[in-house]
Amino acid sequence: MAKQSQAQASIKINELVEQILESEQIKRLEHLELTSAILSDKNITEEERRQINRIFDYIQTGRVKIVYE
Repeated sequence: MAKQSQAQASIKINELVEQILESEQIKRLEHLELTSAILSDKNITEEERRQINRIFDYIQTGRVKIVYE
């Protein structure tokens, strides 16, 4: 059962990252979700960690904007 939920989390992170990169925007709640995934001890893969860090780098360089809705 844990593998299934980890796979679902992986899909969610991948889809979220793709959507953020495509729109060049991230909602505050999405930002908090990604921050929580990185900081908590969730089982995320190294690839997911790299993708999330890429989003954070893009935010710092202004390529992705945080939108407050």
